[in-house]
Amino acid sequence: MDLSKKQVTKLVEGCIGNERAAQESLYRHFYAQMLRICYRYLKTKDLAQEALNEGFLKIFQNIKTYDAQKGDLGAWVCTIIIRTAIDFSRKELKFNTEAYDDQDSDDFFIEPTVLSKLYAEDLLKTIQQLPDATRVIFNLSVIDGYSHKEIGEQLNITEGTSRWHLADGKKKLRAWLASPGNSSQPTDNTAI
Repeated sequence: MDLSKKQVTKLVEGCIGNERAAQESLYRHFYAQMLRICYRYLKTKDLAQEALNEGFLKIFQNIKTYDAQKGDLGAWVCTIIIRTAIDFSRKELKFNTEAYDDQDSDDFFIEPTVLSKLYAEDLLKTIQQLPDATRVIFNLSVIDGYSHKEIGEQLNITEGTSRWHLADGKKKLRAWLASPGNSSQPTDNTAI
């Protein structure tokens, strides 16, 4: 359900005026979509909910800076929620800083028959099994489309470290997804 320009203007003005009904309406409109984003970045539902609420607090505190001429309200809200989830996950992240060889391919082939058996929810559950740092970088790069430079700036790591985690994540996912009897869950928790 998209909001019309008139609805967006009314919501934003209401939130700027600290109108409880406008804030609740904005929260309800984006709640489910933004909570799914938080789940992608954080291991537990409690942390995801906490990040979501913190993100909405930031949205309400900074709504006066939203400029409809610069972009969609949904994109603005999404950016704040992603950054908040990253802030939450950054506290727990431990990065492997092994040197990354640019000749290592991060284009891993996964059989189409394997992919056709997966549902989005199963794939997201599998992604959740990646190590924390690798999962965050995988989400930022593959799902949200951030470049390695942008990821490095957000997480205070080098582009090479970002590349390594993405390649490692793709390699692990490929192995998990291609394994015989795939239930879309890793069978060896020590690999995580």
